[in-house]
Amino acid sequence: MVIPATADDLFRFLESLGISTKTVTHPPLFTVEDSRALRGDLPGGHTKNLFLKDKKGRLFLVTCDESRTVNLKALEKMIGAARVSFGKPELLLEVLGVTPGAVTTFCLFNNRGDVPRVTFAIDEALLKHDVIHCHPLHNEATTAISPKDLMRFVAACGHEAIQINFDGLEG
Repeated sequence: MVIPATADDLFRFLESLGISTKTVTHPPLFTVEDSRALRGDLPGGHTKNLFLKDKKGRLFLVTCDESRTVNLKALEKMIGAARVSFGKPELLLEVLGVTPGAVTTFCLFNNRGDVPRVTFAIDEALLKHDVIHCHPLHNEATTAISPKDLMRFVAACGHEAIQINFDGLEG
């Protein structure tokens, strides 16, 4: 089981990479709807994150634009998975060190190493924004990061990102 990092651990890691971010605190957010209601007109890409497990036991973290409705059957083909379902909260905590409502691209920080247990995929549309907003390992804050720096973070955690065009996967 992973020993979950704190947001401070994450921020120190980002700083060590020369990555600057801006974080705002807020009441706990558990859903995309909660986030939309609280943030107002905060510009940039806002994320929805899916922790998935396929029938072969492989794990996936998928980050897409919050407005996406994802067709899991179509997504399976794009990420090379076999019949996915949502990962259980216990597995999420064990592997990525977060609880439901706090799933974020940043939880890859808890899955670093030579052989990461999770395959990461990201929506190409998110990478077109000036900034992307992600929770910093808990759901009581939101951190803005540039797409370029987010991808540097992903690589520094030992992950290769599968970039997906979700336009054909909705529904």
